[in-house]
Amino acid sequence: MKHIFKIFTMLVFCNALTVSCFSQNKIDQKTIIQTKYTADPAPMVYNDTIFLYTSHDEDDAKGFKMINWLLYTSTDMVNWTEHGAVASLKDFNWAKQDNGAWAVQCIERNGKFYLYCPMHGSGIGVLVSDSPYGPFKDPLGKRLIETDHIWNDIDPSPFIDDDGQAYLYWGNPDVYYVKLNEDMISISGEVVKEPSKPKNYQEGPWIWKRKDHYYLAYASTCCPEGIGYAMSNSPTGPWEYKGMIVDASELTRGNHPGIIEYKGKSYCFGHSYDLLKQSTSTFYERRSVDADEIIYNTDGTIQNHHYWSVEGPEQIEVLNPFKRVEAETIAWSEGVKTDKSSQVGVYVTQIQSGDYIQVKGVDFGKRTKAFEVNAASMTGGKIQIRLDDKEGTIIGTCEISNTGGWDSWKLFKTKISKVKGVHDLFFVFDGDANQENLFNLDYWKFFK
Repeated sequence: MKHIFKIFTMLVFCNALTVSCFSQNKIDQKTIIQTKYTADPAPMVYNDTIFLYTSHDEDDAKGFKMINWLLYTSTDMVNWTEHGAVASLKDFNWAKQDNGAWAVQCIERNGKFYLYCPMHGSGIGVLVSDSPYGPFKDPLGKRLIETDHIWNDIDPSPFIDDDGQAYLYWGNPDVYYVKLNEDMISISGEVVKEPSKPKNYQEGPWIWKRKDHYYLAYASTCCPEGIGYAMSNSPTGPWEYKGMIVDASELTRGNHPGIIEYKGKSYCFGHSYDLLKQSTSTFYERRSVDADEIIYNTDGTIQNHHYWSVEGPEQIEVLNPFKRVEAETIAWSEGVKTDKSSQVGVYVTQIQSGDYIQVKGVDFGKRTKAFEVNAASMTGGKIQIRLDDKEGTIIGTCEISNTGGWDSWKLFKTKISKVKGVHDLFFVFDGDANQENLFNLDYWKFFK
């Protein structure tokens, strides 16, 4: 199959270019999620919040090792809160496999949320929930679409047009689409193979409408892949190729677009191997999601990005530190990981001395007195609370003692030096350098 050949070609090509592509162990690029490897971003705007669904490359993946789908949320485009796995291959009893949880996409209709999931080699299934956070359940007990090209049935992208007609697009190496009924879990009519597949189309279709234009973005060229796009006057084409949103280069490798409009701006999400390249020069399938603002020209075309910017999107609202903030709300981090328990949900763990978390654009107002954090530990350590840099001014140090267990949670408090205004906040962790984990963190809060 063409897409299997493409993967093989990409691996060979990357290995041949190891020196030039992956020789840097430290780079400037900042991906938006660092605690896990994420790919195939599928952003959805709902109730003034971005819900970012992603596929998940396991930490030990060499090739594609993908068993579940993750969810992150943000209201400012820079600080992202993890909610853990919202669905997995185990949710589909009919898909008898332990790998292949490829690119998903979620859409809301009539108060329900539909998550379209490809199981590579088993086709496309759909899960339904009353909440964007899940739990999601399989209403069909079988794949949504039966075709004779099941290995090509990947990367589903739902779209609801202004007239209420819903469509589902997918496919590698061709673009397919079918009409969905209003229930979003059954199809109307036959599967159509798009006769006007746009130039350099590979996979990962993403469909949206802006003003009077329909857009089809996709992973473009191979290999490497950038993000190309085409435009049409109809949701079913014909599609006219317009260029690249993000150029294909030795930096991009594979890619997958996700496009949204949010609070008056437009954004393109994709993925890269930049986080992996910070730790090794060896190529593995361990990707990380990126995002940038995109600008439309007056004729509806999209201005080009050569690559994901170092700065990423601008923060579009400040963060309030005087309400509970989940510890897994992160703009940037180094060293730490996340896990999930039935007791507290997602929490930050694997915290070693020297690791840190950055939270951007925190508004301390005019007066801040104290800080508290919910933590669990068997060893203890310290949280240095710094401003604007990981080596910036210390406004407080919170001592975390042994709580008697990794799931025994306790509130710890400390006084804070006078601070006001908007700052980036850094939690820098200190303790026994020989400890693999100093403490687990659930949430934090400041007090006026």
